Amino acid sequence: MAQHGIFITFEGVEGAGKTVQVQRFATALGANVLVTREPGGTPISERIREVFLTAEGITAKTELLLIAAARAQHVAEVIRPALEANQIVLCDRFIDATVAYQGYRSGIELALINQLNRLATCGITPNLTFVLDLPPEIGLQRKPQQDKACSDRLHREPLEFHHKVREGYLAVARAEPHRVKLIDATQDADAVHAALLAEYQKYLSR
Repeated sequence: MAQHGIFITFEGVEGAGKTVQVQRFATALGANVLVTREPGGTPISERIREVFLTAEGITAKTELLLIAAARAQHVAEVIRPALEANQIVLCDRFIDATVAYQGYRSGIELALINQLNRLATCGITPNLTFVLDLPPEIGLQRKPQQDKACSDRLHREPLEFHHKVREGYLAVARAEPHRVKLIDATQDADAVHAALLAEYQKYLSR
């Protein structure tokens, strides 16, 4: 379907700094910007998010189906209407997270993931995707020590799982270099912010 606004997504391993950078990016862009996140973004999707992040013993296929359900509601209720209203939509995680986490980390067939993504999004894809890239060891260390006890289950997964997630994101970036831009997230926050804005300007000039 046609997209009239601009849809930008932010991706990366745990601790990459996405949430902070999304907010800074929105501030820099100013008016007519909608900030949202996945899983979440609507009351129904946020309830699914809580189950997704806290349920112990959840299977990879259950994860995939929960994410697809949350995304379908999110797209229908928030993302599609905003794009049709010519807004700039900034989303903290979207379809590429499913490829990285449920595909590369959990081993679900990418063809199935892509099929579910198309179903949930009704064909809506980001115009531009930023992958904030850094070694998972650094990202996990960035989480404040006092927050570790209450962190979600993804932070508590073995380090090898986080490396698989990073491999997934790098694979997505190699496959779609026109859309997906790698940003060195080992830099300080100001340098990352500047790099994001520079890539956005390149996109606008195309």
